[in-house]
Amino acid sequence: MSKDNLKIEYADINTLKPCEYNPRRWNKEAKEQLRENHEFAFTKLMTCGLCGSGISAEEKYKKLKNGTVAKYIYYGCGRSKDRHCKNEYLREEELIEQLIKLIDKIDVNDVGLQIKFEEESKRINNFNKGVLEINNSNKKHKEINLKTYAKYVLRSGSNEEKRELMGCFKSKIKMMDGIINII
Repeated sequence: MSKDNLKIEYADINTLKPCEYNPRRWNKEAKEQLRENHEFAFTKLMTCGLCGSGISAEEKYKKLKNGTVAKYIYYGCGRSKDRHCKNEYLREEELIEQLIKLIDKIDVNDVGLQIKFEEESKRINNFNKGVLEINNSNKKHKEINLKTYAKYVLRSGSNEEKRELMGCFKSKIKMMDGIINII
């Protein structure tokens, strides 16, 4: 008897009627459920510093002692150009902190962020005027605000906002041995 033809009779808990259990079919269905379409914030925006492949992401779950489940996102080399690339994986939290440090080093003129920041600023001012009835037209320290805005988006923005921000960088972003560099 081959594994393909293996069928085991079990009773369905809800109906107590006999049902067939085919391990191969069950495993296939379970894998399809796990293979959902995930949108990660930083994929397709960076390349591997060792082999030049794109950086991909994986979602991992860990059951903690207190019974809860922690979700971690790891970024690493996609290994499309070198199947044996030894580049390390990097957790998303560490990646964001490294990007925030890089923003401090980058001249704001290198980032095509001014228009996006001005649109967001207008939207917030309109909200303040219309809903909260606050008139705030303070536009000081534009460069500091741009950097602060970029850091805010990286820390608490949506995946789409993070992707838009990263798309504004004119330089290429490479990941090598768990360290992010702008070239």
